[in-house]
Amino acid sequence: MQDQSHSHICSLIPMHKLVPQSATTFVYQAKLAKILCNVYLTWCKRLTNHDLTITIDKPSKENYYTCKIDLKNTQCWGKKGLKSFDIVEGTRVDIFWDFRQAKFSSTSSTSSSSEPCSDYYVALVHGEEAVLLVGDLKSDAYKRTRSRPCSDEATLLHKKENVCGKRLFCTKAMLNYGSKRGEHDIVIENSLSGPGDPEMWISIEGTVVIRIMNLNWRFRGNETIMVNNVPMEIFWDVHDWLFSSPESGHGIGLFIFKLGTLEEEANATDFDSRNFSDFCCNGTKHDHVVDSPKNTSDFCHFLYAWKVE
Repeated sequence: MQDQSHSHICSLIPMHKLVPQSATTFVYQAKLAKILCNVYLTWCKRLTNHDLTITIDKPSKENYYTCKIDLKNTQCWGKKGLKSFDIVEGTRVDIFWDFRQAKFSSTSSTSSSSEPCSDYYVALVHGEEAVLLVGDLKSDAYKRTRSRPCSDEATLLHKKENVCGKRLFCTKAMLNYGSKRGEHDIVIENSLSGPGDPEMWISIEGTVVIRIMNLNWRFRGNETIMVNNVPMEIFWDVHDWLFSSPESGHGIGLFIFKLGTLEEEANATDFDSRNFSDFCCNGTKHDHVVDSPKNTSDFCHFLYAWKVE
């Protein structure tokens, strides 16, 4: 896929108004009171704020429910809580959380990730069942919520991540979603200055799987690789890394990692500019309710890579 026209991904966004920050959104589909809803968990870290926003969408409805948790709260009681609401009349849904002992992995010598790596839980409970449970303290969550595992647990649809870097961009992607191996380390490295032509490398678990030479001509494209004998499509669009003007602000590259191929999703990059801006700036609701995936290969990891100097 070699389209040399400027993509709508970044060109429609007022870049000078955007401020890079660490943000990761997980989009789940859950059944609440027999209604399929999209549940968004957005971990967002700014210079002065660090929070988790949980948003529940109802299809064909304008209203939605939001719960915001301050992860920077220095008071222990502020890191454990409960919020309840009615998804439909007379049907209560509870959100429980505990971040009192949560640990965050370091992304650099001076900062840590927006999402905890251990010692926490977030539970969405309906009808004595934990419809959605994230975190490693599952036993504590079931005990506190007096719930049991749900027979129809939530499905992870997408992971959308916002990262900043100069030459290196690191992330973790569920390349074999549903297996015991979990997430894999991915590193994107670029060489955009120097005597030679600009290049880009994409590595998975320390092995280079894609090398793009003459990046100024191949700034947009896709390739299929094999991961654990399963095909995976990697799509990239780094036009603004190379051609954005200084006054436009930070150049943003888009990467999509998807099991299978993108042949049936030719319009995968036709994002609404307002939704993209909402995600990058606010880390809030930014998607429409999507249909239930046909299989686990429909899971996608979207990586928005901000190139800063």
